[in-house]
Amino acid sequence: MNDRRFNALLGFAALVIVFIFAGFLFTLVVQSLPAVKQEGAAFLYGSEWNPVTTHFGALPFIIGTLMTSAIALVIAIPLSLSAGIVMGEYVNSSWIRSILNTLINVLASIPSVVFGLWGIEVVIPLIRKLAMLVGAPPYGAGILSASLVLAIMIIPYMSSMTREALMNVPAGLREGAFALGLTKQEVVTGIALPFAKNSIFAGILLSLGRALGETMAVTMLIGNATRIPTSLFSLGNTLASVIASQFNEAASDVHRSAMMGLALILLVITMLAGWFGRSLMSKGMGAYGK
Repeated sequence: MNDRRFNALLGFAALVIVFIFAGFLFTLVVQSLPAVKQEGAAFLYGSEWNPVTTHFGALPFIIGTLMTSAIALVIAIPLSLSAGIVMGEYVNSSWIRSILNTLINVLASIPSVVFGLWGIEVVIPLIRKLAMLVGAPPYGAGILSASLVLAIMIIPYMSSMTREALMNVPAGLREGAFALGLTKQEVVTGIALPFAKNSIFAGILLSLGRALGETMAVTMLIGNATRIPTSLFSLGNTLASVIASQFNEAASDVHRSAMMGLALILLVITMLAGWFGRSLMSKGMGAYGK
């Protein structure tokens, strides 16, 4: 295949992807218009979601989505970075590294419904006991339970990206740093991590996308309450979980349209998060990793 045909094939593939995304976005916009026309801007900031009275406000689900994803990232980032640094920098034995990589890959491949069942049996009872200790309503299910399971679900992605990024640091940089008398810790924190930071940040963005769109496990653990969560122990809902739990039982065309609107909001939030992350990465904060 000559260069002209190869370039034409690449151009065609890119055009197909653009058309698919445009068609996908067009469908969501058109299908969500009835609900948006009925509610107006209140669809974004309204807090009432009542299929019986056909009033639909997405704010509780937007807040629930952002809360669970943010809490999951706060929990997962230090654990994932630690695991990735250990595997990429400190584990020299090939068979130990292989075992750890296998465990992470297995954890990443576990279906979300299995995480949900595990959360019901293990996480919810623990959170219920914690809530009783602090004087919160002992629901068990809620924002914190969903966030903890989300954190466990996204750890494999971040830790794998961190490990791969650190292993791709040029050996010459390490050798030069050691020749100058730097310790292992100084090489990791001062050379390897700055060089790999963009790839590590890309792993965080990938994990954020997974957290924002996770459906089954969150639906099983968050409590499915149509109200704005006011604490970590509150019941709630996310954009993805309310779509999963209500779409097939839509009471009216407007109800179905409102859930298409939720899907559009989720898509926009995910795109904004990705755009913001890529903007930070493009600035290339520091001398390495550009």
